[in-house]
Amino acid sequence: MNTDDIEEVQKVLDLYLKQDLENELSAYDIAQHLKALKYHDEDTYTSYLARLKTDVLGDVAIELPESLLKDVIENISTDKMVEALEELESDDQTDLLQYIKDIDEDKAKEIFDGLDKEDQADVLRLGSYSDDESGAYMQTELFWAYADEKLGDAVTRLREQKNAGELENISQLFIVNNDKILKYTIPLEELILFDFSKKLQQIIQEHEPDYYSPYAALDTQDIKDTVALVQEYDLNVIAVVDSKGILLGRITADDIHDFIQESATEQIYNLAGLNDEAEEEDTLAKAGKARAIWLFINLFTAILSSSIIGIFDETIASYVALAVLMPIVASMGGNTGTQALTVTVRRLTLGEIEFKDAKYVLKREVGISIINGIIFGAVMGIVSWLWFDKALLGLVIACSMIVNLSLAGFFGTVIPLTLKRLNIDPAVGSAVLLTTFTDSIGFFSFLGLAKWILI
Repeated sequence: MNTDDIEEVQKVLDLYLKQDLENELSAYDIAQHLKALKYHDEDTYTSYLARLKTDVLGDVAIELPESLLKDVIENISTDKMVEALEELESDDQTDLLQYIKDIDEDKAKEIFDGLDKEDQADVLRLGSYSDDESGAYMQTELFWAYADEKLGDAVTRLREQKNAGELENISQLFIVNNDKILKYTIPLEELILFDFSKKLQQIIQEHEPDYYSPYAALDTQDIKDTVALVQEYDLNVIAVVDSKGILLGRITADDIHDFIQESATEQIYNLAGLNDEAEEEDTLAKAGKARAIWLFINLFTAILSSSIIGIFDETIASYVALAVLMPIVASMGGNTGTQALTVTVRRLTLGEIEFKDAKYVLKREVGISIINGIIFGAVMGIVSWLWFDKALLGLVIACSMIVNLSLAGFFGTVIPLTLKRLNIDPAVGSAVLLTTFTDSIGFFSFLGLAKWILI
């Protein structure tokens, strides 16, 4: 950013802090402005950070990368951080405390000790779940009522809790029995249609009980299954219950959206053999180290491919045209394998296929690859024949492309399926492994056929 841009950022932040902006800045916008200031003027950045009010500080801190969150920990007092966390919903409280704990465990403990008993209990409960369990993504703040309670009383309580700032983004009323087992859910917009003097159980029975049957996820259920349920039924919120059916919390659409976005980002990075957390770091050392690991592996695979070329050095010396055509064979194989890899990883991620479907998936992807191999092999064979005026050279590259594209489709499918079978993320490093196979097979098949047919 140039000086004018920085001045504009400061102007926007000043107006926001004075509450003179027509439209409120989101926590994400504020975080982006602070990042811009950080790299331009450390002192100015720190001063604006300190001026943030507690009602937005927590949300902004969640949006900041680890390097800037360190500044929050160092420059904001523990008491202010406690106040900021108390403004957050339980799931965000848990997430932010975990981020802080990863940086400074002692600071996280100080902040946790400053929270009230109810918030501490929520954080401990949510923190007890693993990252792949639905319970880790729920928030405990929700609007619920007993089945034998009058609707009017429930709405009055909702009004009081909203005015007190205890509830946000409420879209449904969860109805439970005396044991707090979830029985029904009613969309908030439908509550105004009913008689407020009647009990909720009576209202449900007078209408369609099945219509108000709840969608719920077990707290220990895989979050991916919960996301699939939300997407399948187009839900804006889903209840979370334990194994006995007792209502524990809810997962909202924005939490589902965040999970999908994070998963997509992780998949993109993993396909390239990158670490998503390291890439979002601002330090060159951490990001560079994460990339270097896979580049080091790729170096050995490149040496392997080069050694295959070295085996056929005399063949290449005899037919210089082979050196011209080799990259075409390798490139087409690589692209074909990447297509199969991308489709397979996506379908595995969405839960459309499993390892037991390997035979069907392989038949489909290899079939497509063989067809493309025949088509493009024939095209390249004719081009090579006309280009170098040698029919046998055209035959060599045509056969090589059929072999390479067919095997590229095979490995592009087998690699992610095998990794999934081994409980390894199918996207992690798949592209690097695939490149090893497609380049090695491409060079070996092309040069091997050339040596056999042309010499």
